[in-house]
Amino acid sequence: MNTASNDALGSKKWGAGPTGVALKQEGPWTVGIPANHVEAFTGDKNRPGISATFMQPFLAYITQSKTTFTVNSETTYDWKNDDWSIPINLMASQLLRGAGSQIIQIGGGLRYWADASDFGPEGLGARLQLTFLFPK
Repeated sequence: MNTASNDALGSKKWGAGPTGVALKQEGPWTVGIPANHVEAFTGDKNRPGISATFMQPFLAYITQSKTTFTVNSETTYDWKNDDWSIPINLMASQLLRGAGSQIIQIGGGLRYWADASDFGPEGLGARLQLTFLFPK
């Protein structure tokens, strides 16, 4: 099954691996780290292998007015190429009430690339978020 719309965007490999999360909430603070590892086990032999670990450590604080301040990273380590990708994100978001039971979350933040592959991103970036939730 081809899951990429362009050959440059896909690996033409099948992979599997463990996923886990550690999480602690205490009062307005939440700290955690979701993580996974993917190891390719079959696929196009002419394409590079895959062995990558992803970790997303985070620390979040939510105020009584439902403003959340978060610092996190979305770190990836490529075991085949001994290469790190380490963005550090500082974000703020606000929950708002929409019509009826609808909840809206707006937010944004800055991203700094502490480390990236030779052809990866560098410097500062920005992120904007708009989420609509429709509780039952």
